[in-house]
Amino acid sequence: MYREKIKIFDCTVRDGGLINNHDFDLRFVREVYKALSAAGVDYMEIGYKNSKNQFSAKEFGKWKFCDDEDIYKVIDGIESNTKISVMVDVGRVDIEDIKPKKESPVDVIRVASYVKDIDKAIFLVNHFAEKGYETTVNIMAISRALDNELNEALAQLEKESQAQVVYIVDSFGALYQETTEFLVKKYKSILKTKEVGIHAHNNQQLAFGNTIEAIIHDANFVDGTVYGLGRAAGNCPLELLIGFLKNPKFDIRPILDLISKEFIPLREKIEWGYIIPYAITGMLDEHPRAAMELRKSAKKEDYREFWEKLNAPGLD
Repeated sequence: MYREKIKIFDCTVRDGGLINNHDFDLRFVREVYKALSAAGVDYMEIGYKNSKNQFSAKEFGKWKFCDDEDIYKVIDGIESNTKISVMVDVGRVDIEDIKPKKESPVDVIRVASYVKDIDKAIFLVNHFAEKGYETTVNIMAISRALDNELNEALAQLEKESQAQVVYIVDSFGALYQETTEFLVKKYKSILKTKEVGIHAHNNQQLAFGNTIEAIIHDANFVDGTVYGLGRAAGNCPLELLIGFLKNPKFDIRPILDLISKEFIPLREKIEWGYIIPYAITGMLDEHPRAAMELRKSAKKEDYREFWEKLNAPGLD
C-alpha cells in the first residue's frame, strides 16, 4: 500500500553539484529534468541561488547561481508537472536578486540553516513566502544539534515561520534508524501545522533505510538523487525510493534509462557513493571534507591511518 501524501524531492543536480563545483552542462541537466518529469517525480532541485558577490562565476558552474534564464533553458519545451526548486544558504544569498514567483520559473525555495541560525532562516523563508514561493527550512547537521536548542528552534519555526515543510538533514550520514524515529516524532510533536521531511546521506549505507524509517513515522517529504549522486557518499537513491513507495503515479523506467545513458558514464569521471573513508566520517559524526581530501591524496586507500588520525586529532 502507498501513502498519497508522500512527495519525492529530487536533489540530483543540486547535491551532485557539490562534487564538481556545480558545473553540469545544460544538456545533462535537461536529460535529468526530462527523466524526472516522465517518472512523475514531484520536485527537482536544480541548484543554489548563491550571491555572485560572494562566489565567482569563474570558479563555479551555473547551478551555483541558478539564473532564471538558465532554468528556462532547461525546462523549455518539456511537458512536465515536476516543480523546480532552488536552495539558499543563510548568509549566502542576495534576497533582492530573487524575483517574485510570478516572474520566475522557480516554484520552491528551500532555506538551509544550522540550528543556531534559525532566526535568520525564518526571516528568509518568510520573505520568499511573501514573494509567492513554496518554502521549506532544512536543518543541517541534525546529528550535532543539542536537544534543547532543537526544541527551541522547532517551536520558533512553528510559531513564526511560513515554511510548509521542515527537514531533518543528516549531513554527515551519522544517523541510525532509532535516532531517525526519535527525530521524526520530535518534529511531529512540535510542528503541528507543517510537514516533516528527510534528507539522508549514505556514509554508512543507511540513507535508504533511514528514509523508510522516517516514512513509517509519517514524514511525507522525502529526498533522493538519481543513482545516489551527491557529495561524498551521496544520498538516498531515487530509484530505490520509487520502487519502495509503490505509488502508481511514479514510473521507474525513465530513471533506469537515465542511469544507463548518463550516470554509468558519469561514474567514470566523478567518484561518489559508499567507500570506507566516508563510512569512517559517518561513524564518527564528522563532516566528510577530510575524507574528500584523502581521496585526492596518495594515501587515498590508507584507511587505518585515516581512522587513527580522526580519532587522535593533532597526533602524527
